[in-house]
Amino acid sequence: MYLSSSARWALRAFTALVLIVLYAPIVYVARLSVNTARNYAWPPRGFTFEWWQKAFHETGPREALLHSVQTGLTATAIALVLGTLAAFALTRAKFFGRNAVSLFIVLPIALPGIVTGIALLSGFERVGITVSFSTLVVAHATFCVVIVYNNAAARLRRLSPNLREASADLGAEGWQTFRLVTFPLMRTALVAGGLLAFALSFDEIIVTTFTAGIGYKTLPLWFADNFSRPNAIPTVNVVATFVVLASVIPVWLAQRLTDRPGSAV
Repeated sequence: MYLSSSARWALRAFTALVLIVLYAPIVYVARLSVNTARNYAWPPRGFTFEWWQKAFHETGPREALLHSVQTGLTATAIALVLGTLAAFALTRAKFFGRNAVSLFIVLPIALPGIVTGIALLSGFERVGITVSFSTLVVAHATFCVVIVYNNAAARLRRLSPNLREASADLGAEGWQTFRLVTFPLMRTALVAGGLLAFALSFDEIIVTTFTAGIGYKTLPLWFADNFSRPNAIPTVNVVATFVVLASVIPVWLAQRLTDRPGSAV
């Protein structure tokens, strides 16, 4: 589609404006993490790494970070198994109700988090299960499965069915075909899905609020508890900046793996 010079400049200006609105608050928080003042005043006053040193030695954010990592890794592992199996079942087999099953698998990511959290909490209480680390992992796995399923299903739809037929003609059994042919071709999609699922679990707060055990705080819950405390503002800025920097890595890797040329046949 041809665009005039003025339209191209207007589009560029709009894109720049959107990027500024998205990333200016992140840059603002990062700058305040090395601010000598304890508040959100602008312009910042001075430059110091004192808050970074104090945040590193505080047990609260470290324990919350550890809890978030433990929850995210466990939920991602469950999602990789269940999401991959569901993708194989719904892309390779034809049966009555397949579309309905696919909808039910994808639905948790579309529902509001507060609805999912209340529903899970009610279900756990109905069967007499006390909320704990296990219930939190199950809750996170419900939406992490969707991410893995979508990535795995998309990759399987792009694979030629002739690969399985050629493998069978060469005498390979089903497991051999999966191990030597199918899995290597969809490995990058699974890694990307796992990274995105972990990032989603790491940042989740609404469902976590309803399904985490008493005293078990993940990093988002720690943020919510300390954001309004004046003495904790510098530490909150430091931890927020650290999380942003750490989150860039899995998202970048997931994008690189998904867009990798020749990753699918």
